[in-house]
Amino acid sequence: MKHRARKRFGQNFLTDEILVRQIVDAINPSSGQLIMEIGPGQAALSLPLAESGAELHLLEIDRDLATRLNSLFLTRDQVHLHIGDALKTDFAGITGGRPFRLVGNLPYNISTPLLFHVLNWNELVIDMHFMLQQEVVKRMAAEPGSKAWGRLSVMVQYHCQVTSLFSVPPEAFTPAPRVQSAIVRLVPHEQPPVEIADMESFRRLVSQAFSMRRKTIRNSLRGLVEIRAIESLGIDPGIRPESLNLAQFAALSNLT
Repeated sequence: MKHRARKRFGQNFLTDEILVRQIVDAINPSSGQLIMEIGPGQAALSLPLAESGAELHLLEIDRDLATRLNSLFLTRDQVHLHIGDALKTDFAGITGGRPFRLVGNLPYNISTPLLFHVLNWNELVIDMHFMLQQEVVKRMAAEPGSKAWGRLSVMVQYHCQVTSLFSVPPEAFTPAPRVQSAIVRLVPHEQPPVEIADMESFRRLVSQAFSMRRKTIRNSLRGLVEIRAIESLGIDPGIRPESLNLAQFAALSNLT
């Protein structure tokens, strides 16, 4: 029986074979690699990934799809199926603490929290190739001073080099989403681009700054950083948070 896409899981299945090939070429899988795919769905990417000879771990939340995937890959010893919620998954537990690559057509309704979750395994992740809503990719790759620059931009760029690869139109999916999609490549930095004294303080400061992005940092960072301390870094307290670059956010965080 044909599987009906479930809204609660944010399911939109990639069906365009030309785009599938383009995505797989961008990933460039090979034998001996360990690849984790989040949300394999109907295996559009899973099949060519498996054909590369890579050790493939499929993480699927939908039990009906998992049953189909299990049957599809029954004779493929290097393909392993895991049923679970990616937002709650211990990726290191699945891969045995080995370095791995991450790929996936991420559900748009949970894409941002899922991105923050996978960054917890940055030290083990070799690279990531994700399909996301194009607006999310623009925010991830944004530059300081732009309207798209925000909490997601700062946090992702602290952890990774971000490369927007190409767009994917709605008609490439069944059912077709109402938004344009894009493929993004994330490569964790070998060394962080800036020095952070305390990661939790950095997260809190960035989050608070952009929770009131229309206000100046004099007001949005009130209670975290004194005005004199901001000025001591050569930063004007009268600017808005989107004007601060990654290094300035790090410097402000190190004062808290």
